[in-house]
Amino acid sequence: MLACERHGSGEPLVLIHGLTHRRQAWYPVVDHLAVHREVILVDLPGHGQSPELITDGRPVPDVLRDMFKDFLDREGLDRPHVAGNSLGGRIALEAAVNGHARSATALSPAGFWRTEASFAHTRRIFNSAAAVVDRLGTNVDRLAFTRAGRRLVYSALMAHPTRVPADTSLGDIRGFRRAMPALRTLLGAATPFTGEIPSNVRVTIAWAARDLVLPRWQAEVARAVLPDAEHVMMRGVGHVPMWDDPKQVTGILLRGSAHAARLAPLTLVGGEPKLRAATA
Repeated sequence: MLACERHGSGEPLVLIHGLTHRRQAWYPVVDHLAVHREVILVDLPGHGQSPELITDGRPVPDVLRDMFKDFLDREGLDRPHVAGNSLGGRIALEAAVNGHARSATALSPAGFWRTEASFAHTRRIFNSAAAVVDRLGTNVDRLAFTRAGRRLVYSALMAHPTRVPADTSLGDIRGFRRAMPALRTLLGAATPFTGEIPSNVRVTIAWAARDLVLPRWQAEVARAVLPDAEHVMMRGVGHVPMWDDPKQVTGILLRGSAHAARLAPLTLVGGEPKLRAATA
């Protein structure tokens, strides 16, 4: 059973973290979201506190699809709003393809590279990080307790890495170490997104302008593959944007999971995101 936690009230919104991360990645936005949604944070298989990712020879996409559907059934969630970052964004889009999501919001989602060669950059980032962790072992934990160490840990992921507190950084480092078997399996199974999403499912794709993991040119591929989605460029943030700009991320998630077919541009009123229905 996948580990999860629930916050707030309202329509359910499931949030899915990225590769080697954990559900705590969403903590910077939970309190903002929980005023408007019931927020469900989940650890992917092989990550956080969830069981290992075991495929038993089955295709990885099938395993992830079935585990996610089992999770929804166990939690009593019938087509919730689903959002995710990176690998989590890809899973949110696949949930929409499979009819398991009412809406899908993807922050810099995986799957929009053109060729294996163009994915090599991303693969190299994760493999290099895994090699460092393998070499340092538990000594890598020390990086969490200095600003310079946190810059090193998050420099490829965030525009403002020192905003992550030391205790969160320590949990993330240990979470990365725990997720390394799943990392190897998931990288080996990585493929471009080719699914077809029903027209009645609202889709939002938001790309980080300073994304160093899945470069922003992939946003144009996503635009071509999913022309009916709403496409947004997130300014001033990196690949994992939640610590960089919680309010911007909150606004995108609320807009993506809103009912209105047409919405005016998101505005911030009194520091909180406000959504206004557009007039004809």
